[in-house]
Amino acid sequence: MQKFFVNLKKYHKYAVRSAKAELKSEVADSYLNWLWWVVEPLCFMLIYTFVFGYIFHNTDPQFACFVMVGLSLWEFFNRMINGSAQLIARNRGLVTKVYIPKYILLYSKSLTYLFKMAISLGLALGLMVVQGVTFSWHMILIFPVLVVLYVLTFGVGMILMHFGVTFDDLSKLTNIGMRMVFYLAGVFYDINKRLGGTLGFVLLRVNPIAFLMSEARKVMLYAQIPSVEGLLVWLAVGLVLCCIGVHVIHKYENSYAKVI
Repeated sequence: MQKFFVNLKKYHKYAVRSAKAELKSEVADSYLNWLWWVVEPLCFMLIYTFVFGYIFHNTDPQFACFVMVGLSLWEFFNRMINGSAQLIARNRGLVTKVYIPKYILLYSKSLTYLFKMAISLGLALGLMVVQGVTFSWHMILIFPVLVVLYVLTFGVGMILMHFGVTFDDLSKLTNIGMRMVFYLAGVFYDINKRLGGTLGFVLLRVNPIAFLMSEARKVMLYAQIPSVEGLLVWLAVGLVLCCIGVHVIHKYENSYAKVI
């Protein structure tokens, strides 16, 4: 892991420049330009709020905020996981010409996704003002939740990135799996209220994104302290996955160029 942190520091500036370049390229040919980063999450929030709020008669007066907070975390998680499996293949030109620790590619991607998540959470704060949600000191506890989300997602992403080099269909399987996870994660419904019982209890403990979204809503919307025990457990799982991911990438990264 020492080599990992050394490389992270060494290639940090490259990762930041790469992330900035990708963000600029995304909006280069768009009429809305950078406003698209605001419009996109806002539109998804409006769609889910309309469908699951009005059509299905959700009576929660803060439902739009509820959805926006969930979507902010989900989109980061989904983009990282779905993008990891083919990340090395999509950067074939870079990987085959120069040496760069392969997890730096994932780190660079994560910076773009963190930027977009920050915008989404900013929109959530704006909605909270509109819907009259009371602000409290508990909101600063969103940062431990986001740290756990990042560590866990980065660990899973590194492992998927490694196996995606030799298993071309991994990205397709990941995409299917993430669709199932999406509907079980409680993005647009409260798992405790809708499911409850044993199923709700299990989902909130075996599905990390469902748990983290629930904890994020606790601190952002309901002025509650998150589950310290749950956060520590998932942080430990994330750290273990990160160690595994770093190990396999360091061991096999020299062979990636030959495979792709």
